[in-house]
Amino acid sequence: MKRKIRPLTLFYVLIAYVLFQLMWWGQLLIKAEPNKTAMVIGEFSVFVIILLWGAFSIKKAIQEEIALSRRQKNFLLSVTHELKSPLASIKLYLQTILKRDLDKEKQNAFISNSLMDIERLDDLVENMLMATKIENNSYSYPKEEFNLSKAVQEVVQRHQNTLQKRVVKASIAPDIRMLGDEFTIDLVVSNLIENAVKYSEEGSEISIELFPKNNKTILKVNDQGVGIPDDEKPKIFDKFYRIGLEDTRKTKGTGLGLFIVKQVLDNHGALIYVKNNKPHGTVFEVVF
Repeated sequence: MKRKIRPLTLFYVLIAYVLFQLMWWGQLLIKAEPNKTAMVIGEFSVFVIILLWGAFSIKKAIQEEIALSRRQKNFLLSVTHELKSPLASIKLYLQTILKRDLDKEKQNAFISNSLMDIERLDDLVENMLMATKIENNSYSYPKEEFNLSKAVQEVVQRHQNTLQKRVVKASIAPDIRMLGDEFTIDLVVSNLIENAVKYSEEGSEISIELFPKNNKTILKVNDQGVGIPDDEKPKIFDKFYRIGLEDTRKTKGTGLGLFIVKQVLDNHGALIYVKNNKPHGTVFEVVF
């Protein structure tokens, strides 16, 4: 089996070869015309500086492409799992209803669980479609005035089934209105809540706040989960990026949620801050 040459290894070899050739030709020029030694050294120094700066930029670009490729592969694995789990669950519930003579209460429970799984699939597909539209600049963000308080409350209520094993405290100031795209703002709130749920233990507290402050509107989603290391905070809004090592990560996800959050908020001129919660966990603070 042939071993593939790593791109960076080939890159280093080429840079070393160019530098060696520069030194070789420099020596030949100095020997041929000793009176131009200063000029040759000066030109050589400028060329080396430009070469090293270009090499550093290219190396960084190659590393970013490799990291993106790795995240894309992990994304495909995650999507496969995210699709397979609810589909298998729905199939099992429906087969059980068909094959067994269940009472009405159990049938309703199975149908309710199936609908929850369908909502999970719908949210996943919605995120994938929105991420594609954002990247292709094909979403127009139609803006109109709407009741943000009502929108946030409805998103929280829609997620009650996924939040039921956590202690949820929602403090939403009434009748806060804003000009924006209600559909994508709903996605922002939904993804922030899902993120808090993913990284929180069962029984822990999740706090959702919406309130006016100094002529601005603040949305805060606090969790008491694992938290986000400081060195990873600048990366969490990158497409496909997920916290932690892929082989030890236990949480589900595709790495699209926070990417969508950041892109939507940028379009609305809003800011988002990532802070440490006390005693542990994360606070996402959105300022409209």
